[in-house]
Amino acid sequence: MDADSGYDAVRRFIVENQSVRGQWVRLGEAWRELCANSEYPAAVRALLGEAVAASVLLAATLKFQGRLTLQLNGEGAVRLMVAQCTHQFGVRAIAHYDEALAAKISGELARGEAFRALTGGGGRFTVTVEADERNLRYQGIVPLAGASLAESLEDYFNASEQLPTRVRLAGDAGRCAGLLIQKLPGTDRIQAPTAWPAAQRAMARLEPATLIEQPVEPLLSSLLPAYDVRLFRASPVVFECRCGEGRVTSLLRALGAQEVRSILAEEGAVTVTCEFCGRPYRFDAEAVDALFTHPGTGEAPALIH
Repeated sequence: MDADSGYDAVRRFIVENQSVRGQWVRLGEAWRELCANSEYPAAVRALLGEAVAASVLLAATLKFQGRLTLQLNGEGAVRLMVAQCTHQFGVRAIAHYDEALAAKISGELARGEAFRALTGGGGRFTVTVEADERNLRYQGIVPLAGASLAESLEDYFNASEQLPTRVRLAGDAGRCAGLLIQKLPGTDRIQAPTAWPAAQRAMARLEPATLIEQPVEPLLSSLLPAYDVRLFRASPVVFECRCGEGRVTSLLRALGAQEVRSILAEEGAVTVTCEFCGRPYRFDAEAVDALFTHPGTGEAPALIH
């Protein structure tokens, strides 16, 4: 976990005696590690941070073993954005964007204007859950509507679970965060059901900078000062890409010695870059030779990163 224990964690909470629950996430080192090999424009990086936070919030609301994928298909500067989170809160993400259009998006734009410039005011928002047990797969699709990714996520919950949901997301160069609050069905046990209206008003006032900078305890206390909020133990969130030397060497061996050696002859080295994390795997002549001299050992040759 980050040196500041308030980062790289997701935490669940409930409002005592009220039918209100929520999830909070804030990433620091995990987010920076995810972006370490990519140079996204500021606006694209901020939206990608929101998507990563959203994927963690979504995964935290489910009981499953597998992988959740959040995908945006836009019509503006961002053509494709994918954020994935496992049931153990390992995250990775990628964005494909038009550099010329992204360069025109100023940081002075209002949040709604920036979101529409990034997504084009159209496109779709897809959530896919792939559960390991019995190879179950679920997919939900909603339009990229409203003035933010958070509003699209609210639409997703309303359509898929029929649960009133409020979401706030934020991202910058070094951090990203998210807060999700839901009203559960059923009658409140003791008090009048006043926490949900109070939560909605508080979420409407919540600024992105506050969400990113404030630890969860004072944040929830400031949002719901009149209520007893029970905060559960944190689960760590880590950057986790499924690429690796073993996968890359298997890929090159599948291409065949003739194809790989032809690339080596043209380029002087064979470089494979992970599409998700941007990590380069470089094979020089010695590594390529080892790759095909002992293909059955299962061992990866020495690489230069």
